[in-house]
Amino acid sequence: MLITESYQDVATKDGTTLRVYIYSPSIKGYPGAKFPGVIVYSEIYQVTGPVKRFAQRIASDGYVVVAPAIYHNFIGPEPLPYDVPGTDKGNQFKIEKPLESYDEDNKLCCDVLYGLPNFDGKKIGATGMCLGGHLAFRALLDKRVTCATCFFPTDIHLKSLGLGKNDDSLERVSKEATKDQEMVLIFGTLDTHVSPDGRDLIRKTLRDNGVRFTFLEVLDAQHAFIRDEFSKGRFDAAITQSCLGFLFEQFNRKLKIDLGEFVDDNKPVEHVC
Repeated sequence: MLITESYQDVATKDGTTLRVYIYSPSIKGYPGAKFPGVIVYSEIYQVTGPVKRFAQRIASDGYVVVAPAIYHNFIGPEPLPYDVPGTDKGNQFKIEKPLESYDEDNKLCCDVLYGLPNFDGKKIGATGMCLGGHLAFRALLDKRVTCATCFFPTDIHLKSLGLGKNDDSLERVSKEATKDQEMVLIFGTLDTHVSPDGRDLIRKTLRDNGVRFTFLEVLDAQHAFIRDEFSKGRFDAAITQSCLGFLFEQFNRKLKIDLGEFVDDNKPVEHVC
């Protein structure tokens, strides 16, 4: 399946311009083909080469993918470099951008998908890494987003995303997620950005609120293990490939299949050997 690339520049309520990169599957002989939609959220560096390739990989499996350049509040859509100044800028922008602006970005990404002729007009999934993992998690607050696969999402346990460093992502998602929504959260056991206690807090809060989720802690994987360039020695191709299996299982089941309305089956599972 071939991939075409384009972008849309979308006006925000604050007068800035959000660039949304679009990666669309193309099947020879079927110009009217329609696909489910996926939002890919980047790390703190905006849409870099690794993020673009991640989005293309998803698109090649039959999804129309949009990826926003999230720091339109401060700079243009160009990616930040994976060096110390780029990292410092990305971390600074992350906590200076208002939470409401992150939410508006998500709304606008959904709107862009619904305006694309090759989107099937049905369901949307979200995914991302690091900061993008948090934003994919928070994307579930828009009920047009059916599921999310979150790679090592940062700051959820600390409530430190956005201006004022006091986000409500875990509280709201755990209480507002519907039974038709679900998520996969993937961490490495050696992730220095999300502590074991932080991971336990996320898991317990979701479980206590009846959220439908898969929680995966990969032995010896580090933060940014999915970044195939400038990962500072942490990229693990084998683990990445395994984790993409969880992503595509969820996306294929939740986005490609017409499941009908969710029916809560509370029958106890039979205890058998």
